[in-house]
Amino acid sequence: MAELRATYRLQLTAEFGFARARELIPYLHDLGVSHLYLSPSLQARPGSTHGYDVIDPGRISEALGGEQEFRSLAATAAEAGMGVILDVVPNHMAADDANRYWTDPELRKKFFDVDPETGRWRRFFDIDDLAAIRQEDEEVFEATHQLVLGLTADGTLDGVRIDHPDGLADPAGYLRRLRDRGASNVWVEKILDPGEKLREWPVSGTVGYEFLNDVAGLFVDRAGERQLTALWEQISGDRRSFGEVALEAKLEQLTGVFTPEVDRLVRELRSGGGDGGLGEPTAGGDGGLGEPTRGRDGLVRALASLPVYRTYVEPLAGLVDDADREAIASAGMNPELAAMLLLEHPAPPGFVTRFEQTTPAVMAKGVEDTAFYRYGRLLSLNDVGGDPSRFGVDVETFHAANAERARRFPQALLTTMTHDAKRSADVRARIGALSTMPAEWAEHVTRWLEIGERLRSPAGAPDLVEQYFLFQTLVGAWPIEIERLEAYMEKALREAKRNTNWVEQDEDWEAGVAAFCRAICADSGFLADFEPFAERVAAAGRRAALGQLALKLTAPGVPDIYQGDELEFRALVDPDNRRPVDWERRRTLLADLQEGAAQDRESRKLWLIWRLLQLRSSRPDAFSGTYEPLAAGSGACAFLRGDDVLVVVSIREEVGDDALEAPGGRWRDVLGGTERSFAAREPISAVLGDHAVAVFERVGR
Repeated sequence: MAELRATYRLQLTAEFGFARARELIPYLHDLGVSHLYLSPSLQARPGSTHGYDVIDPGRISEALGGEQEFRSLAATAAEAGMGVILDVVPNHMAADDANRYWTDPELRKKFFDVDPETGRWRRFFDIDDLAAIRQEDEEVFEATHQLVLGLTADGTLDGVRIDHPDGLADPAGYLRRLRDRGASNVWVEKILDPGEKLREWPVSGTVGYEFLNDVAGLFVDRAGERQLTALWEQISGDRRSFGEVALEAKLEQLTGVFTPEVDRLVRELRSGGGDGGLGEPTAGGDGGLGEPTRGRDGLVRALASLPVYRTYVEPLAGLVDDADREAIASAGMNPELAAMLLLEHPAPPGFVTRFEQTTPAVMAKGVEDTAFYRYGRLLSLNDVGGDPSRFGVDVETFHAANAERARRFPQALLTTMTHDAKRSADVRARIGALSTMPAEWAEHVTRWLEIGERLRSPAGAPDLVEQYFLFQTLVGAWPIEIERLEAYMEKALREAKRNTNWVEQDEDWEAGVAAFCRAICADSGFLADFEPFAERVAAAGRRAALGQLALKLTAPGVPDIYQGDELEFRALVDPDNRRPVDWERRRTLLADLQEGAAQDRESRKLWLIWRLLQLRSSRPDAFSGTYEPLAAGSGACAFLRGDDVLVVVSIREEVGDDALEAPGGRWRDVLGGTERSFAAREPISAVLGDHAVAVFERVGR
């Protein structure tokens, strides 16, 4: 395996396949990347734009170039000392006539989790044409993994990223089987609730959502929480916590699109001769909105109340972890139902497993794809794996998470941007910067709402909540093409499911919001007030984004770079974040830097990545070594890697009299080139460079 130093995610399409990816290898090698991290590349349905709708796991995608081009890409990477990691989708395949496993009745019964009573199949979330696979069947596993495991065995692949393991009947067993079949480098797309620990699975770690939210939260000023909460409550007229909003959204999903899943759970439970304490439905039940009730409402409430994506009880093996007990206890469900889910009372194995497979879909669709678009106190907190009720992260919490990762999963991926993120790192950093100027932000928003009042449609579109989402988005992504803004707002409106939705679109409302977007962005009064403020936020956001990038490149784990994100990347939720990348511009800028050109605003992120990946290459022992937090006051984050690399990042614009408890010895400034030593207590202002980021390597004791 090539030395694992940094991954670079490429979103492959028919227009940008293996051959085009191969052309990037010299650039990515010069940047310092060690591994190409490819989006799903097995044979997907015709016209697929993402590759997650596989129809034949035994073939490499013809649309991307086929197996010969794939092997050529891997060989070229190997010649450059680089490796390939592939995104693998074990949970589902496309329910499509082109899929022989689907069209053959016997194969469908064996490979897919089909309800024998109704003929409905377990879906990927709420997507009817993505049918879940029975990976717990060894023959199914072998048939769907033969190609990938072969590519791993012959060295074509260095590792795999496993998409959505939470949808599987037995994630731990599946991952053990991968390891036993030779896949030793595995990363899981596991979304952890803040504070939740990754289980002791045979994996290299997660793909980094927890780091994304922790590092973004580090730059959110918790002193701004009170004012931003008051502003949100004033605009929305809603004083509920995020948890209450999320619970409501999950219950809506369970009584709507997930009704078939609930129906099957009820049948599974009662097929075992019991009812889990549910009894018959209670007349006048409230759908679980109030106190837990007996009957179907109690089951719905239990599914909605789990605080994490899922538990990992193994019914056949009789295994229950303490973390499972804590999660079930905190859900406040019917005691008999809880006892069954924890195997303390007899329960049909199919019911326990299916309950565990259902809660991730409820969490994803209810929280990330609904509540995140309803609760808008500070949108930088509304990202995959995040908890918008957690307003910022202190330095001690950030250090503790890094120390645990260094101990348990030192090769976990560290990301600040993925194809599933709600917004790019640069947009998130700008919006997060609003926490440092809440009073000023409130004044501007008040003026913008007044301007917007005359631009709304006769029906009142957009309402105040939608306008507040729009204003945060504009600040985060400005300047932005109006077509992109309209497309984002349309998706946000439908995801929120307040005034329109994906199933029953209110075309008049959506048209009113689109017209408002065009009008407000062309309004001279609005622009005169907005643009100077947006530039001030952008400056603070750039500073925060650079700090987050520096931490990603130096903290325990393996930094992951999303395609194009080495320059300022103001992207919104997909498909906006999958737009074509100007590779030629990036090649030119990197070549200029390597030839001695000074970095500027455009090339600053690229420069930082290049310099720090050079450092990781020259100091591998430091980055595989210890992680030692250093005291640096409340306005900075500082640590040592392996006693030979010192990192200091300002997390607040003003560091005041904060001082670094500095290590002894002689140090070279990696970003500036000078050498120096430090006093025992060195003022932070004297340590930091021009961009509030400083990295030093030891040159003497």
